[in-house]
Amino acid sequence: MDLNAVHTFVAAAAAGSFQDAAAELAVTQQAVSKRVAALEQDLGVRLFHRSPRGTELTIDGQAFLPHARELLRVAERAAASVRPGSRALRVDVIASRIAPSGLLREFHRAHPDVELDVVHLHTVDDAVAALRAGTIDASFRAVLAPGRGLPEEIATAHVLDEPHDLLTGPGHALANARSVTLAGLAGHRIWIPGSAPGTEWGAYYDDLCAAFGLTIEGTGPNFGSDALLDVIADTPGLATLAGARTRLVWPAGHDLRRVPVHDPVPVYPHSLIWHRDNPHPALRTLRSHLAAIPDARPEGATWAPDWARR
Repeated sequence: MDLNAVHTFVAAAAAGSFQDAAAELAVTQQAVSKRVAALEQDLGVRLFHRSPRGTELTIDGQAFLPHARELLRVAERAAASVRPGSRALRVDVIASRIAPSGLLREFHRAHPDVELDVVHLHTVDDAVAALRAGTIDASFRAVLAPGRGLPEEIATAHVLDEPHDLLTGPGHALANARSVTLAGLAGHRIWIPGSAPGTEWGAYYDDLCAAFGLTIEGTGPNFGSDALLDVIADTPGLATLAGARTRLVWPAGHDLRRVPVHDPVPVYPHSLIWHRDNPHPALRTLRSHLAAIPDARPEGATWAPDWARR
């Protein structure tokens, strides 16, 4: 059903004549007549009695009028649900405890009027596909892994270089160290479950191992950060790497230790990616908020893979 014709019918019913409806709609009287005639043909009934004095609704027109008004209300609600600025800004972050989630919470506190819809997609390929399809507005990701450049329509902006800490249980050989060098981690077992091939974080840790002779194991199912912390607390020979801004909470009995890593400091590059044609006004607000964050890079030399360097 042509909603433009339905709108014209409702206007003509309210005005009492095609001429007055044409003036209200800023179209010709002939256009009003054609639209109403097309609607009548579509419905198979006459909606108006026409006379030199004007128009009057037929019985069928009276029956159709409340439904026509409801059709227009439903159409407006449907359009408003997707109109830029009327729907929530949908942002992808990999997990709820990592640094970008914290940045998104800070954005929400600074802009409580912006409605957010947070989703968790697995890989950067999933995020790029969702951006191209329009099912998300933005995604926090590392710069793409080697050989997989961003499509031309996907824009990116660097947000944060996050240093890594070594996370150990109380019985680990490095538990009481004030800091540790990257070279000093060689020979120690580091466990990061979920570091899967084909992900940007998997590529990051593969390059870190290759550059400094480290052993990072990604074996076993990934039951989440709580299960990981339980294992680290109870296994003296096992440690993991955690972002310095990653929010981790554990029971007091775990007595876990965060040991800063330096010479150089391994930093994980967080970026925001979005579709260049996305018109959502809150996306510009998010980008401006992130751009205003001070660039708190760690002192001294840092390391990131070649594909992740600014």
